[in-house]
Amino acid sequence: MSKQEKLSSIERIKTESHGLRGSIVESLHDELTGAIREDDQALIKFHGMYQQDDRDRREERAEKKLDRLYSFMIRLRLPGGFLKPEQWVATHQIAGEHSTGVIKITSRQTVQLHGLIKSHIKPTIQAFNESKLDSIATCGDINRNVLCSSHPGESPIHEQVFAYADKISQLLMPKTKAYYEIWLDEEKLIDKKDEEDPLYQDRYLPRKFKIAIAIPPNNDVDVFANDLGLIAVIENDVLKGFNIAIGGGLSTTHGNPETYARLATVIGFTDTEEKTLSAIYEVLTIQRDYGNRSDRKLARLKYTVDKLGVAWFKEELERRIGFQLEPARKYALTKRVDHFGWKQNAAGTWHYTVLVENGRVLDTESLPLKTALFEVAKTGKANFRFTCTQNLILSDIATSDKETVHQILERFGIIKHTEYSSAIRKNSMACVALPTCPLALAEAQRYLPDLITKIEPLLEKYNLSEDEIVIRMTGCPNGCARPYVAEIGFVGTATGKYNLHLGGDRQGQRLNKIYAESQEESQILSILDNLFQTYSIERNLGETFGDFSVRQKWVIHD
Repeated sequence: MSKQEKLSSIERIKTESHGLRGSIVESLHDELTGAIREDDQALIKFHGMYQQDDRDRREERAEKKLDRLYSFMIRLRLPGGFLKPEQWVATHQIAGEHSTGVIKITSRQTVQLHGLIKSHIKPTIQAFNESKLDSIATCGDINRNVLCSSHPGESPIHEQVFAYADKISQLLMPKTKAYYEIWLDEEKLIDKKDEEDPLYQDRYLPRKFKIAIAIPPNNDVDVFANDLGLIAVIENDVLKGFNIAIGGGLSTTHGNPETYARLATVIGFTDTEEKTLSAIYEVLTIQRDYGNRSDRKLARLKYTVDKLGVAWFKEELERRIGFQLEPARKYALTKRVDHFGWKQNAAGTWHYTVLVENGRVLDTESLPLKTALFEVAKTGKANFRFTCTQNLILSDIATSDKETVHQILERFGIIKHTEYSSAIRKNSMACVALPTCPLALAEAQRYLPDLITKIEPLLEKYNLSEDEIVIRMTGCPNGCARPYVAEIGFVGTATGKYNLHLGGDRQGQRLNKIYAESQEESQILSILDNLFQTYSIERNLGETFGDFSVRQKWVIHD
């Protein structure tokens, strides 16, 4: 970046933060407000949390001349999305004591709690720490939670590939001890040299960084939607290495043509763990050194890659790692699915994937999901794994324990809920959006289930109920639920209005395009009715809705 370019305000906050400490301690002790100081709001993201407020109550509180109803969201660091049963029990209890009680499974294979008031942040982090859980580096301009294909049945060597998620997470952890000092009351460092950070230095990355590991043929992690993607190359149940893809990212800004969604570009192959980790590390250093620190909307790796060129980036990467990447190996990503119901893996253990609509674990009158999962966890007979489409795998269950888990799930209606839900509901996903996300322009997780209920009869009318169409919704263009790689994507533009996107493929290897802008529900349903009718009549054998949309030129791809 040119020295003449003006740095964004966040850059100043980071470099002057004394290792991400800022004035967070002072903010926590300010009893006059439920918020923290403005600069600290940027810094706490590196500690795994966001300041939010209840937007449903903004107007009411403003009329009463009251401060906004501030609260905090906290997100755990769970590489590959794995929890032991005792850790789920702890999370269940912490959620009930400190947050709204809802456990939210995210699209990045972790969980977050909403609604913590300021005085509950520290007790929450300390309670998680007692269960060997933390929220370090799950937000902020840093490497985020590392994804990996979640189901142990994906490959006989799933565990070997899965282990890379934690290795990468550890490799890219920040060196500052601020988290431990502020939240866990550890002694302050006397010699700051002990936390010198050769990777992040004192400025960290220009923006967030996301990594995912895919195990073909399943692209359940949406590997090309990440800044850096690893595609495992497995031959005869032996891990040969990884294809490396760079420059993926989906966030855009309405009305800003300089922003765009981009799928990652495969640049080569590494055949050893040492080479793979070295390449990952140096991709981050290039982004650290060349990423845009002036305009945060243009600061993700995809813009760096496009600005400097893929060829330049690969050459610079090879210079930094000291070896040449091998040509990419052949791979085939032929599906993008969660394996619902009971499945057995090569090791003989059992796994049950539960449908958790939009990742919201709570009890309702019709479905006591949270209680059911708590009962399973208390048996100690199942680990908990999260999928990248916000579902939950009860995993690693011995054959002798399978019936015990099954009976609990059946007693609470979880089996029926999962197995009788429609294909389109199982393949849907939404972000949090309103009322807590400050960026949301429209509803998402609170609305999509109702919209799905209205779409289901349209599919039934045209004998399409078994069609596993991928549908995603977000309340803004940031794309947290990855709507731009869905066959049908909804992106919020205003209250009750969404851009309708079509043309993504079933496997997550093609972006969709806008078909209609700022549509209300009645317009959406009318459009889909017409499209489904044409699709049911004119599609080719085995043709998916996304592919049909492109062939019909409903949207035009370059």
